[in-house]
Amino acid sequence: MKKNKKLTIGLVAGELSGDILGAGLIEALKDKYPNAEFIGIAGPKMQAAGCRTLFDMEELAVMGLVEVLGRLPRLLKIRKQLVQYFIDNPPDIYVGIDAPDFNLRVEKPLKKAGIKTVQYVSPSVWAWRQKRIFTIAEATNLVLSLLPFEKAFYDKHDVPCKFVGHTLADEIALDHDSSSVRRELGLKEDDLVLALLPGSRGSEVGLLSETYLQTAQKLSHRLPNLKVLVPLVNAKRRAQFELILQHVAPNLSPILVDGQSSKVMAASNAVLLASGTATLEAMLYKKPMVVGYKFKPLSYWIFKHFFTFNIKYFALPNLLADAPLVPEFLQQECNSDALVDALYPMLKGSNEALINKFYEIHNNIRLDASKQAANAVEELIDAN
Repeated sequence: MKKNKKLTIGLVAGELSGDILGAGLIEALKDKYPNAEFIGIAGPKMQAAGCRTLFDMEELAVMGLVEVLGRLPRLLKIRKQLVQYFIDNPPDIYVGIDAPDFNLRVEKPLKKAGIKTVQYVSPSVWAWRQKRIFTIAEATNLVLSLLPFEKAFYDKHDVPCKFVGHTLADEIALDHDSSSVRRELGLKEDDLVLALLPGSRGSEVGLLSETYLQTAQKLSHRLPNLKVLVPLVNAKRRAQFELILQHVAPNLSPILVDGQSSKVMAASNAVLLASGTATLEAMLYKKPMVVGYKFKPLSYWIFKHFFTFNIKYFALPNLLADAPLVPEFLQQECNSDALVDALYPMLKGSNEALINKFYEIHNNIRLDASKQAANAVEELIDAN
């Protein structure tokens, strides 16, 4: 296909992380197709990159069962109108960026109508509800995965998948000097620093902060020179954390930081954090970590009794290594004594073997993800 042809590329992102991925993909695709038109549902970064949005992305950014149910009529209406728009105005390709519950249900009728479809970011189908692989196969021509073990799962089921690497691995340098970040945060070069990251959602902060603070307090008794840094995503989470701090550890004096979780991790000697992408980020900064997570008791009971999990680990560094690189503690195991026992040697030791392994994994997923994703989209567009 001639690259000067005016293509139409549909894209839908459902939240800020998808907006970042979408903006990178658009820029990489513009290098290949300078005259391409981008249209769909876009956040501010995708719009700045040239994507026209048909709906406000914030309407899709709904989390939690109750919240989704409350917004379901509107979400269904948006989905119906979006599908009809693309069937009436067929794009050369449609790329759903994350938001699988929404995007897969858009992709399926578009694929049936003869429009090529891509799902950029795999659902966690490899971990639970594995039968969704058949839904994904029906809905998409191609899955773009950020992590290599995801591709292995799709290959096993003969579903087309391309591993493109992770954008965070591209953004974070292989080596970094923490000195300047420490100066920015008012720390000394030789300070011993523990970062606490109890999550960005209110439910996570509520469930994890007490245990994390108890851990920090016990470590401070054993390491009197320890400085504890806590990045908090917004004023609401900060106020929530401060109330828990007053109740649990009023004599502890952590340094509370507005946002800047990346800088806090980069400046630390070790990190105690919730599960999720933050564990990948801490690994990319080559920081020893302990991962501790809790669900509400009812949620944990439902997950445990009604869903089958097919993974040995839940922390991304362990999943990527297929080995217990970093200690992880879930539910009752996530208690202050266990966390202290895991963190103390990290704060006192050199951690050289662990850091070398982090370098190896970083190299393996640092592939220029946006360019790789654009290459895969180009191949699919050009395929007969």
